[in-house]
Amino acid sequence: MRILLNECAPRPLKRELADYEIRTVVEMGWSGKKNGELLRLMSQEGFTILLTTDQNLRYQQNLGQAGVAVVVLVARSNRLPDLVPLIPDVCSVLNTIAPGQVIEVGGS
Repeated sequence: MRILLNECAPRPLKRELADYEIRTVVEMGWSGKKNGELLRLMSQEGFTILLTTDQNLRYQQNLGQAGVAVVVLVARSNRLPDLVPLIPDVCSVLNTIAPGQVIEVGGS
C-alpha cells in the first residue's frame, strides 16, 4: 500500500505514519494540482490511499472510478496537534480500507 498525504494536511504528519510507505503531495511535485488530476496521478504512480483533511472530496470526485481509497481526517483544525490523536484510528482503517471507499476518522 502506498499512501499520499494531501497538501491540506501538515507535512509533519508523515512522521506519525513512519511504518507505512507514505509520500506528500509536495514531495511528488504535485502541489497545486486539482483533485481530479491528483487522483489520476496517484493511480498512475501506484498510490492506493489518499490521506486528507478535505471533507468535500467525496462529493467532488468519482472515487470509485479513480480506484483509490480516501481516509478523511476530521478534527477541529488541520493543525498537527489536532490530527496526531487520530493516528491510531487511521492505522486501523489503513488495514481494512478498499479502493473506492471513503472513511472518515475523528469528528466525534
